[in-house]
Amino acid sequence: MNAELSMWSHALAAALFGAIAIGQSQRNLDDRRDLAMLVALALTSFFALSVAATGPYSRLGQLAEHLKDFGWIGFMYLVWRKSETPKVRTVSWLYAVLVAVLVVQAGHDLIAAQRTGITTAEWPLAALALLRMIVSIGSLLLIHDLYRAADDQARGALRLPMIGVTLMWVYDLNLATTAWLSGGWPDELFASKGLLLCLVAPLFALAAHRQANWKIRLSRTVTLQSVNLASIGLYLVAMALIVQLLELLGGERARLAQVSFIFASLLAGLILMPSQRFKSWLRVKVSKHLFKHRYDYRLEWQRFTDTLGHAGASSAPIEERVVKALADMLEAHSGLLIADSAGGMIVEATLDWDLQHPEAPCVTPGFAAHLAANGRIIDLDAIRNGTMSADADPADRQAPQWLLDDPRAWVAVPLVHFGRLMGIVVLSHPSFSRPLDWEDFDLLRVAGRQVASYLAEANGQQELADVKQFDEFNRRFAFIMHDIKNLASQLALVARNAERHADNPEFRADMIETLKSSTTRMNDLLARLSQHNKGRKEDPRPLLAFDSCERVAAQRRMQHPVVVMGDTGIRLVADPARLEQALGQLVQNAIEASTPGEPVSIFLRDSAPMIAIDVIDKGRGMTQTFIHSELFKPFASTKETGFGVGAFEARTLISEMGGRLDVRSIEGQGSCFTIWLPSAPASSDTKSMPIQEDLAA
Repeated sequence: MNAELSMWSHALAAALFGAIAIGQSQRNLDDRRDLAMLVALALTSFFALSVAATGPYSRLGQLAEHLKDFGWIGFMYLVWRKSETPKVRTVSWLYAVLVAVLVVQAGHDLIAAQRTGITTAEWPLAALALLRMIVSIGSLLLIHDLYRAADDQARGALRLPMIGVTLMWVYDLNLATTAWLSGGWPDELFASKGLLLCLVAPLFALAAHRQANWKIRLSRTVTLQSVNLASIGLYLVAMALIVQLLELLGGERARLAQVSFIFASLLAGLILMPSQRFKSWLRVKVSKHLFKHRYDYRLEWQRFTDTLGHAGASSAPIEERVVKALADMLEAHSGLLIADSAGGMIVEATLDWDLQHPEAPCVTPGFAAHLAANGRIIDLDAIRNGTMSADADPADRQAPQWLLDDPRAWVAVPLVHFGRLMGIVVLSHPSFSRPLDWEDFDLLRVAGRQVASYLAEANGQQELADVKQFDEFNRRFAFIMHDIKNLASQLALVARNAERHADNPEFRADMIETLKSSTTRMNDLLARLSQHNKGRKEDPRPLLAFDSCERVAAQRRMQHPVVVMGDTGIRLVADPARLEQALGQLVQNAIEASTPGEPVSIFLRDSAPMIAIDVIDKGRGMTQTFIHSELFKPFASTKETGFGVGAFEARTLISEMGGRLDVRSIEGQGSCFTIWLPSAPASSDTKSMPIQEDLAA
């Protein structure tokens, strides 16, 4: 049954692969890789035909299988070799080892057959199974490396044939492992191999009709993974070979030696592989011996900019991100930032560096000036060991002694921005220490300049924020100075009147009320100067407009006549404190513009959906040019003792409540400032006051 299944399945597989090879031959085969794929398909068809004709254990079947493996390994080698990326010697060694193993295996088969004339099923099983395991494992590693190194377009061309070849070698690995463990060749698996070939044949048929793009992009990550996998595979193969050699001892000692060796080998692998020092050493060796450059600059710059630009509430401060960005480039475990400050250069940030901070300044002005002038990277190990190059600047030896005394300090990177030393980043040694070379210096020099620009931008933003705080403080202070001037004028008037009317009980009552009101307003002004207390500021709410206007008028009547007119029931939406403050500024300006004894009028009118409050005076008026260009300009005033912020502050307060301020004025006749605010539902209890229409006109 097994023989018939093997014969018919292999015969069908031979026909399928033969047809695919014929179809491939009719295409344009200018590319050697297409020709290599044709040869591999033809050898696979020849192998299946040989097994169908002579059986799986025959000399012809075994030789055809070796040729099939040669064909597919050669195809993968050409795809890798013809790529435009730098070639890695480790991959070439893997191809060479596999070819050598295949040659040894084929030679072993031919020599054994010529000497004994027996079939493969009767040959020494351990050696043959082990050789097949090596070929299968090595081939799978090469497939992994080839596919991971391919770019997106190349993967589209490689995906289907690599899946088919992977299934074939996984099947061979399973077959060889089963034979090695069980001590005999599994006839069922040999017979079913033809069925596997029939199943994977459509994959090659589809791949043959695709336009291939064989470009390969070999990265350091892929190479390192391939070296790791190859090392693990070779380690396991070496273990298997040594275990077989120990069996020659015979008896219980052989079994004890085998068990002890396997335990010790696995334990050593578990300890060595996760070691950070071993990984660092392997990464250094791969970069040094397999690539032209130590660094993959595209990936390094992406990681560098991501670390610096990762801002947010949960992110580390910019100073710590600067140290980490440079530390990641050299795989340093820790670092620190020495930055410029008012007291000189001090340690401003550390990254996993337990440091007893030195006294400030921790860098001498001469050494800082030296770094700012030339931006040299300082190799602290070279200074300690006296191994500085002949062309090194003697001024580099002026490095701070506390750094030279710290064995962790490895390299100092100056951060220079347009000739200014923004700081110095000191990095510790990586897990596997190595001497710095020109490539390290060039990369750190460019990265240091980029980091310096980030720090300069951060410092500039902080200075701008400080300036804005001072600007806000000055703006509020200017408003308050204006209000204090008004209060001072009001209190001066009270003091003058007190000399004449101090005996009048009614005057004394009004004076006490004025003093209380002035004290309250002064406390509010002081509160507004605080950065944490913005003064009495409430959300706008419905209120009676007449009451607010009357309170403002009452505060000014001892200084000048003020009349309030309009419907007492008009309601509007505003913050009482801000409304009275803005209205007080406009009334004070109107008083100062009016002649003595000429009343200032506050007139309320309902122009739904808005409420209008007119502040009217019969003073000297303003020109239209002054209204448009000077009136609301801060710190511009026509009065000798004025601050030029009254009208500006009033308009700002009204705008904050969702209203607006309009101005009408005729030079020599007077002015009318109109406050517009949203109306609120009117109260049913209203009283009317006489209206002087001539003042509001």
